[in-house]
Amino acid sequence: MRRGPHFAWHRLAAMVVKEFIQMRRDRLTFAMMVGIPIIQLTLFGYAINADPRNLPTAVLSQDNSSFSRAIVTALQTSTYFRVTTVAQDPDLLDRLLARGEVQFAVEIPTGFGRDLMRGDRPALLVMADATDPAATGNAAGALDRIVQSALAPLLDGPLAGLAQGQPPVDLRIQRRYNPEGLTQYNIVPGLMGTILTMTMIIMTALAVTRERERGTMENLLAMPVRPVEVMIGKLTPFILVGGIQVLVILTAATLLFHVPMVGDPLVLAAGLLVFIVANLAVGFLFSTVASNQLQAMQMSFFFFLPSILMSGFMFPFRGMPDWAQTIGEALPLTHFLRVVRGVMLKGNTLVDTWPDIWPMLAFLGAVSVLAVMRYRQTLD
Repeated sequence: MRRGPHFAWHRLAAMVVKEFIQMRRDRLTFAMMVGIPIIQLTLFGYAINADPRNLPTAVLSQDNSSFSRAIVTALQTSTYFRVTTVAQDPDLLDRLLARGEVQFAVEIPTGFGRDLMRGDRPALLVMADATDPAATGNAAGALDRIVQSALAPLLDGPLAGLAQGQPPVDLRIQRRYNPEGLTQYNIVPGLMGTILTMTMIIMTALAVTRERERGTMENLLAMPVRPVEVMIGKLTPFILVGGIQVLVILTAATLLFHVPMVGDPLVLAAGLLVFIVANLAVGFLFSTVASNQLQAMQMSFFFFLPSILMSGFMFPFRGMPDWAQTIGEALPLTHFLRVVRGVMLKGNTLVDTWPDIWPMLAFLGAVSVLAVMRYRQTLD
């Protein structure tokens, strides 16, 4: 075919029009081009917050003095803390912290007001869930100021001398599960979830689309297998691949980063199995929707981006607004991060991790049903 000897504007215009038509036909790619920037702007502009406020706090007050009541009131009115539980015994505080239901637990001992009036500097024990140091750092730093502001109006008259010199209360902050505030204790277990999310979804999403592009789908459809059998057959080998990845990450976490394994590895294995299969089901669903491998990759990235941003891996989960936390609760990575950090750092049992395992099971069931229904349409 002979080409024109010189540059021609009409030929350039025809190519531009042709590309716009092609872009309009590839609606999925066009949606990604528009949707991803909107998601990033929304998340980084509204949802991401490195200074979390209104952190759930449990209080155990064994003293009924005006000083203890002033401290509890100051915590309630503070922007950093939100008193969600008034405990009756110390064991409840331990359970709430272990299950991640509260970020802080404050214990006011018996005789707190009496000892304060004597000038004995009574202890105020504050326990913080330090598995994510970024979520507790600013709030823990503000505690001393909050306590002093709460007691200042009461330290007048004969007690005015207590307001001079050192603080009248011995504030003891106990950072549990990560007392040194090491970031690798939080990041390395979380990497297990993010790596599995990325690899499992992408590998499975390419499984069916690759066969469709290579022309081997017809042979698969001609086989006497049901959709659910195809799905299970496609996913099973990748479960083994995910297990190998987990072993590599756990070995590196133990030998290189010295992350402890406090809990039972079998409990972690149960959470891992559910999480891996849930991500594989998402990848299989994408493979039934995408018409080629490029679209499968795009859909995988579209799912992966909100997962790493809204699950609590990169930014504190409780620092996000309520609507963002609601979306994050629907993502399996959010619950798996709680499982893996709870087992490795807190020693959580199966009972403790069940509140985060059953949402992953529900997610797995819903996605599996959609994937099988989509595959049936492909068969038709």
